[in-house]
Amino acid sequence: MYQKKIVVLDSNTDTAREVSDRLKADGFDVCAVSDDGNEGVRLVEECKPDAVVVGLVLRGLDGFGVLDRIHEMHLPCSVIVTGSSSDDSVVERVMSKGAKCYLLRPVSAEIIAERAREFLSVSEKPQTIGLREKRNASLDEKISNIFISIGIPPHIKGYGYLREGIKMAVEDPSIINNVTKSLYPKIAEKFETTPSKVERAIRHSIEVAWNRQRIDAINAVFGVRVYIGSDKPTNSEFIALVADKLILEGLANMQ
Repeated sequence: MYQKKIVVLDSNTDTAREVSDRLKADGFDVCAVSDDGNEGVRLVEECKPDAVVVGLVLRGLDGFGVLDRIHEMHLPCSVIVTGSSSDDSVVERVMSKGAKCYLLRPVSAEIIAERAREFLSVSEKPQTIGLREKRNASLDEKISNIFISIGIPPHIKGYGYLREGIKMAVEDPSIINNVTKSLYPKIAEKFETTPSKVERAIRHSIEVAWNRQRIDAINAVFGVRVYIGSDKPTNSEFIALVADKLILEGLANMQ
């Protein structure tokens, strides 16, 4: 089996070692580790990894510069960025430079490994990715963009659960009618947790978004004035709304 390659760039050597060890334990090939941005770019160019974990603070070239260089090299790798700023402009700048996600520090090595597993879930080499995998990658990107716009941060546990639930609802809309007995257990099985923890984490994700009071952005995503003030959707309502939006966009693109 092809072993996915990852480069880890972090100014904190202890953090880099912890992340590297966790990724190796999960079966990834950590082909290089560095605390220097310029060296990191050289290592990425040499290793041609499937993913790069980049801290924004690095010696020499910073994380933003590394993102720019990776983009210039047109390398088909997934980039996971970690940083200490929760400012929306920083997150938007990171994502605009091609990162798959931005994780707010302190972030555990487990969460970083979890994101890597999500982004590199296919077993084939990147060159042999089929239509289904490309479709799933596109769907992941669309869901991530929605989460960014309404304020669901990628570092919280419910982010991955919620995204997986939306993908399931896109594939099988009827599953939304049975979230307790079907949707939550399936998500729990994939992430090796319990349905009750999945439900609570998804609820927390939605509450975080609504507490940020981006009501205009939320209503803009759904195309109508769905929610006002502190009025929040249930887990199933939110998943259904996003899934319906993605399904309709998919149908429109086919016409």
